[in-house]
Amino acid sequence: MNFNDSAAPRRVAITGYGALCSLGQNAQAIWDGIMDYQVGYRKYDFDDPSINARFFGFVDELSREAMRPFSKKISKMLPLFAKYSLVASHEALQMAFGDANLDDHYAPFQRGVILGTGWGGLDTANDNNNEYRDNGLATSFATVMSMCNAATAGITMNWNFRGVQNSPVAACATGTIAIGEAYEAIRHGRAKLMLAGGSESLKEQFNVWSIDVMQALSKEQDDTRKACCPFSKGRSGFVLSEGAAVLCLEDYESAKARGATILGEITGYANYSDAYDMTAPADDMQARVEVIREICRQAQVSAQQIDYVNLHGTSTPLNDINETNALKIALGDAAYAIPMSSTKSYTGHLIGAAGSLEAVFCLKAMASGTIPATLHMDEADPACDLNYTPNQHLFGQQLNNVMNLSFGFGGANAGVMIRKVA
Repeated sequence: MNFNDSAAPRRVAITGYGALCSLGQNAQAIWDGIMDYQVGYRKYDFDDPSINARFFGFVDELSREAMRPFSKKISKMLPLFAKYSLVASHEALQMAFGDANLDDHYAPFQRGVILGTGWGGLDTANDNNNEYRDNGLATSFATVMSMCNAATAGITMNWNFRGVQNSPVAACATGTIAIGEAYEAIRHGRAKLMLAGGSESLKEQFNVWSIDVMQALSKEQDDTRKACCPFSKGRSGFVLSEGAAVLCLEDYESAKARGATILGEITGYANYSDAYDMTAPADDMQARVEVIREICRQAQVSAQQIDYVNLHGTSTPLNDINETNALKIALGDAAYAIPMSSTKSYTGHLIGAAGSLEAVFCLKAMASGTIPATLHMDEADPACDLNYTPNQHLFGQQLNNVMNLSFGFGGANAGVMIRKVA
């Protein structure tokens, strides 16, 4: 069903957002934690002594109150990552519409969902498999609980979103790709309202071991400051975290007509592949460079007009140098003057939800005129020589054009540009 009433691409507004992670179970609590220089990850010991990693950003158990707005018939079939997505979606819709009836503004087939994940219900699949192996029986919902589209399905059913739906799986670039594809759906008239973002929960012991055995996770055993220190000389890997973040996107003119508060406008999106390696970024950096250049081209923003970049900044030896060099190639000498930061230094790495959570931080930064610092930058890597806003937030900033970058295993590279609306 096509709702396009104009040949020209539509503008896309952001009217709401919601999030939860180890720093808090709503977007404001998370942002307040960042402003207070708090971190959400802490030491956690698994039973398996072969798991070397010690720092993780796991979410406290969801309360009954957090799950109260959702249909029990739906939620009982959902894995944890999908439940996280319901909580974040509820917050986003409350911000965008309050208690208004969605049907008064958009018909069910005009509203859609693109909710991605890196590993989906793999935790639940392993838990159910362990139960079946031990007892010869597991939940009858085991199959649907393992689906990567369980979160998308749960959201569509809970709010009767019958339009465009998808569930991108692109490791650490997933959340940004979900937002970008939802932007494209509205831009080209395939939808009027979209919920978009990512969700992740990966803390079952075998799944943690399988990442740790690749030497991807932080090697730090004791010092929180060294556990996640993007672009620093002593970085040793990323901190595995969980959570969800969802944006509410609308056709700009429709949102304006209904009197919505427009928090920002997406003006550019790009998504290119390294086609190189399953875990390492491509040496030629060309996909990352093309992502940055294409975003700027679509947004009609020069390098000098970028006011802030929320970096992928994983605190891994390979990514941080590769990302730094890609920015310098793509943006030239202007790259040195742009304030940038990695907010993973507070949250750890939410994998499939990372990009969408960091898009929320971009919106918070624009609204407050605050550039969040990269925490724990006690000694910068000499090869990482851009302005990463070390250790102290920058206040009183005019942020009109903000770029959010995400790069993932499998060579996925994506980014969006968000513009402040006067």
